[in-house]
Amino acid sequence: MFWPMLAIALGFLGLAVLGVLAVRVFLEVRRLGRQVAVTTERIQRAAEELETAADGLARTGRSLP
Repeated sequence: MFWPMLAIALGFLGLAVLGVLAVRVFLEVRRLGRQVAVTTERIQRAAEELETAADGLARTGRSLP
């Protein structure tokens, strides 16, 4: 009777550990997703600034003799 109870307890413990790890992975994926969204916004802003600067530079280059 001892061995079946030990097997059941170890199985439950294994499932509990997998559950905790799954929650940790889920939380890290959410955090990574937020960081990707923030970084995407920063890249978009930088691209717009670069486009504006390039447009100004092109206008300046056209006005040179």
